[in-house]
Amino acid sequence: MPYRSQKLLLPWLLVAAYSTGALAQDTLQTMPRYDRYEKLRREIAGSVKTGAVTPRWAEDSLSFVYDVDGKVLKFDIAKGSATETDGVPAAPARNGRRAGQRAGRGVGAPERGRQFSSAISEDGKLKATTRDRNVYVGDADGKNERAVTTEGSVQNRVKFGVASWVYGEELGVREAMWWSPDGKKLAFYKFDESKVKDYFLQYEQTHVQDTLDVEAYPKAGAPNPIVTLYVYDIATSQTTTVDTKFSNPELGEYVFDVRWAPDGKEILFNRTDRKQKTLQLCGADSATGKCRTIVEESQPQSWADNHPTMQFLDDKTRFIWGSERNGFKNYYLYDLSGKLINTITDNKFDSQGIVSVDEKSGVMFYLCRSGNGPYLQQMNRVGLDGSGNKRLTDPALSHSVFMAPDRKHFVDVTQTIEIPPSTHLYDIEGNKVADIAKSDLTQFDKLHLKKTQRITFTAADGKTTCYGTLQFPSDFNPHKKYPVIVGVYGGPESSGGAESFQLPNAITELGFLVASFDGRGTSGRGKAFKDGLYGKLGIVEIDDQAAGARSLNQLPYVNGRIGIYGTSYGGYASLMCLLRHPEVFSVSCSSSSVTDWLNYDSIYTERFNGLPDPGENQAGYDAGKAVKYVQNLKGKLMLYYGTADNNVHPSNTIQLVQALEAAGKHYDMQVGPDRGHTQMNATRMWEYFVTYLILDQHPDRLKLVWNRRVREKAADKVASANP
Repeated sequence: MPYRSQKLLLPWLLVAAYSTGALAQDTLQTMPRYDRYEKLRREIAGSVKTGAVTPRWAEDSLSFVYDVDGKVLKFDIAKGSATETDGVPAAPARNGRRAGQRAGRGVGAPERGRQFSSAISEDGKLKATTRDRNVYVGDADGKNERAVTTEGSVQNRVKFGVASWVYGEELGVREAMWWSPDGKKLAFYKFDESKVKDYFLQYEQTHVQDTLDVEAYPKAGAPNPIVTLYVYDIATSQTTTVDTKFSNPELGEYVFDVRWAPDGKEILFNRTDRKQKTLQLCGADSATGKCRTIVEESQPQSWADNHPTMQFLDDKTRFIWGSERNGFKNYYLYDLSGKLINTITDNKFDSQGIVSVDEKSGVMFYLCRSGNGPYLQQMNRVGLDGSGNKRLTDPALSHSVFMAPDRKHFVDVTQTIEIPPSTHLYDIEGNKVADIAKSDLTQFDKLHLKKTQRITFTAADGKTTCYGTLQFPSDFNPHKKYPVIVGVYGGPESSGGAESFQLPNAITELGFLVASFDGRGTSGRGKAFKDGLYGKLGIVEIDDQAAGARSLNQLPYVNGRIGIYGTSYGGYASLMCLLRHPEVFSVSCSSSSVTDWLNYDSIYTERFNGLPDPGENQAGYDAGKAVKYVQNLKGKLMLYYGTADNNVHPSNTIQLVQALEAAGKHYDMQVGPDRGHTQMNATRMWEYFVTYLILDQHPDRLKLVWNRRVREKAADKVASANP
């Protein structure tokens, strides 16, 4: 019988054992500082009147409107001032499509991992639909429909016009049918899942009768679905097979990011090998299916970017291409023949996105990490020929930029983790024209809230500087000692976002410091920084979380009691931190966690961990198994999974529980009936941290909490007996 069930059946054991911290079933409302937490939880969110505004530029670039304090203001550049206005009307529908409907898509969004079931032609006249695993085309109103395919069926495990679940989840495939710009041809997917094993999941377990969800789910190292790309000609009713494996069969393992070339003559798509070390941008003749390679990217030491930036210029033959080939994301100018015209940027810091391209002046404006810190986002200007690369923003701050249509001005929202946002208008040379809005911290200061601090620590390799954040309760006293709660995701290519002002987490008011750490593997600091965890999932990133936690233990106001929580990869990270570093972490709340990478899907897992074969990275997979470390468990562990989680399957947690039971280890469990890929109840989680990071260190306080709860229950019983 699970330990948690024993506690529920024998509550008297809690009274006898209160001094050992066994008050795991208490409620947050009875715990110390709850009233303070509840009050500030409601007030923190509105404690800052933000100075961040989102401008809507007029087409003539002479003014913009923005919302502030419930009003809509219009800023006139010539006058240099703002006046109240009625706002800007919504953009009208185009090409006869309904609101919420755009070319290539129907109305509404598909579920996670799924695709749109219909596609609308650019002129709004034709519609392609996938139904019962086959593709149909007809008029947009549903008339004159005819079948394009007939072979799709559940029995033969083939489907058309829809992608395999793993493509939707890991490659961002939201569309599986694509109309040519002139509406004369339709490209679409075929997936053959005959070699992919099914995963069976019970749904509706809270009902009298449950249902069964069956998904072809390729696990790491197991057979993948076979993908084919077709083009259907509306006039001739002929279907052409695209030769996606034209030069190297291994490079046709994954085919994604399908789109038409601007002239409609070619289908463009990305393709990779199974380990995703090489990516090719390919072009296929829509009439013959014959393919060619336009650009190739290779990262043999780790993984290639699956979704490089590709932005066409006005001539529709040249395009800007993003690449990490020099170790950082930079931009290059190509044409569709595959010719590299020139390098646009050659920075030793990451670019973050293209803001605007002014072809008349031959310049590009882009976001990048050229500031004083790796997460301080800047805007630079550079010539399309690679000349004159210049930063236009203050390197001490992080910037979000809204460019005027004529590119003569931009609105800039500036902030850092510790500096609240303000908004300003600049000319294109970076000279300030006007201040637009400033944050008001009156209520923030009145509540005595503390600003989040940016912290640094040395990674587990002993040499790499990493960054994190630390938050404090409003009554923080540096002469006292506090436990710490770490929030984590920690997976590859996570975090690394541009700095923004952070309000304190209300759980600090329960008596905690709250921290986060961006260790190796996260984004924003170049390819080598991300590559540090390749083939070592569960090791490098976990050791860096521990290194960050150890650095906090050096602070005079940290008492050495550290908890950690997270969901999905964060659930895995929080679990592995407790198991692999029991000397650092005392409590973990792990939600929807992978526990063995052999349980997870092929595309994500193999991308970052290689193949689990003996000749590849079997050792890396073994090292990342949570069950390998269950004997190390010393602290308190709360596990959570949703019974309907079709992403990280319940078998992950069940396998771990089996190992914990075999090892005789104490753990707690929370289950989400009929819930998917979710996290545990937040109130229950905070109770857990208060109980095992605070109260179990103070037996007298724990006894008072227990006695208070007993009295409240007795009063409730009397009240119910005497209504």
